[in-house]
Amino acid sequence: MSIQVGDTIPSVTLKWLTDNGMQEVTTDELFKGKKVVLFSVPGAFTPTCSAKHLPGFVQQADALKAKGVDSIICLAVNDPFVMRAWGDKGGVGDKVAMLPDGNATFTTALGLTMDGSGYGLGTRGQRFALVAEDGKVTHVAVEAPGKFEVSSAEAVLEKL
Repeated sequence: MSIQVGDTIPSVTLKWLTDNGMQEVTTDELFKGKKVVLFSVPGAFTPTCSAKHLPGFVQQADALKAKGVDSIICLAVNDPFVMRAWGDKGGVGDKVAMLPDGNATFTTALGLTMDGSGYGLGTRGQRFALVAEDGKVTHVAVEAPGKFEVSSAEAVLEKL
């Protein structure tokens, strides 16, 4: 069962690469007391993710913040090193937090994994976006396979 409006963001601990090295971060830290936009991509450096999904949120970061969003998080079932490199390549700066979910722990807890083994990718996250306020989901939009319509930055802006 995938996460729904009204559900609480699952509490998990992840690792990400910061300027101070590898650090642990909990979803509680990321979501508590904040309005957060989280979008998930099937993989860093993949075509739609790199050409449209991530750049859209970088470009719309100021507009999202103007709507009361405290943080924008990009989630992918990739390792911390890949997510850091992808964020650097995508010029995210401090506009988007690049959250790796290397073991698909968070994505599984959200109920939003997909089987990418047909493409040699193994377990990955579906393409989706959600909004949470103080850890409670207020909006969730999951893309149909192969689509990029409801999880774009512009689509999320329309829901805020």
